[in-house]
Amino acid sequence: MDVIFPLLVAFITWAIASSLTFRRFGRLPPGPFPVPVIGNIHQLGKHPNQSLAKLSKIYGPLMSLKLGTQTAIVASSSTVVREILQKHDQVFSSRTIPSALHAHDHHKFSMALLPASSRWRHLRKITKEQMFSVQRLDESQGLRQDKLKELRDYLHSCCVTGQAVNIGEAAFTTTLNLMSCTLFSVNFASFDSKFSDELKRDICAFVQVIAAPNLADFSPVLRHVDPQGLLKRTKTYMQKVFDSFEDIITKRLQERGTSQQDSLRRHDLLEALLDEMEKNDSAFTINDMKHLILDLFIAGADSTSSTTEWGMAELLHNPEKMEKAKAELNEVIGQKNLVEESDISRLPYLQAVVKEVFRLHPPGPLLVPHKADADVEIDGYVVPKNANVLVNVWALGRDSSSWADPEAFMPERFLDNEIDVKGQHFELIPFGAGRRMCPGLPLSYRMLH
Repeated sequence: MDVIFPLLVAFITWAIASSLTFRRFGRLPPGPFPVPVIGNIHQLGKHPNQSLAKLSKIYGPLMSLKLGTQTAIVASSSTVVREILQKHDQVFSSRTIPSALHAHDHHKFSMALLPASSRWRHLRKITKEQMFSVQRLDESQGLRQDKLKELRDYLHSCCVTGQAVNIGEAAFTTTLNLMSCTLFSVNFASFDSKFSDELKRDICAFVQVIAAPNLADFSPVLRHVDPQGLLKRTKTYMQKVFDSFEDIITKRLQERGTSQQDSLRRHDLLEALLDEMEKNDSAFTINDMKHLILDLFIAGADSTSSTTEWGMAELLHNPEKMEKAKAELNEVIGQKNLVEESDISRLPYLQAVVKEVFRLHPPGPLLVPHKADADVEIDGYVVPKNANVLVNVWALGRDSSSWADPEAFMPERFLDNEIDVKGQHFELIPFGAGRRMCPGLPLSYRMLH
């Protein structure tokens, strides 16, 4: 009786709250019935994108769930996603902040997590003009070519010695070095993991911690408790990364202060950010700089390497597709040492392979969660204010109403097809769409090919 009574009270309280919530919000999208306290958390499983895709086949392309105390709305069709990210883009431009990313107040400085404010627009402008513009990318082609040559030399040495290649590790090292050279003009890692820089390990550990499911995200009460210790661990790894960044920034500031400034000046993002910071009217600080650089590393390194690894896995499992890709390279590139960025437009099958990998294996299968800033009617239902909005990109790529034989790896579907990944075709949005679309798309597109 001592146990049953408080459980009964909790259930009645939850039922009343659910009823009031329904009346306030109107007609919520359909979804599975939530159990008290945990809601539908138990139905997410190890692969939430796949679990939610299965549930959407029962409840529809716009579905509501309770994740602890939080209301979540899941969009799983291109039609619904277009309405959210295009028609109502402004209403859904805010972010849901993961508990772990409150570490060092990262959510107050992060371009990925800030609301669409003047501060956020300023950061977007800096990255667009100083890192991802066509001019900047063209100027840094030689840098990427050097990193790819290092990758090729490493692969060649493995062939000579008969050593197996860890594709994901090799791609991660290449991408991390590309990012670090673009930002700082230094390498952060080597291909032999025994000699990898400590910063590489810290960044990897940081990514793993923030990607882990966190109970504190499902209940405001638990955020103060940090039951899994993820916030504490995030603070530790973030501080290590920030210390490394600060050492590099301090050294560069000392270089800029010498009489040899012109001869020492680098043409990298750090130099541009320091120029921005030293403007008379600039509110941009070293702290802002560290948070922005951290965002760029997190977004760039892991997503590019995982897509490369999936691409190689799919080609190895589909040898006839591999032969087509190799034949195109032999015909277009011939005996030239390396594929150059100017060659990409002449490699339609390679472009189709990349799109097909994005379709089947998007690096962010649920994108970064959006948040509703107001009650909005979508597809005849009400998405309530403050609801977490999850876009299931993984489900979009396997939707049989958009794709023939969606489970098959068929790059040919993109030949003579206008669909691209730039946010206009909602069947394929691995970088998102609308104002919160990933700003690093231009660099990722070049590097992946």
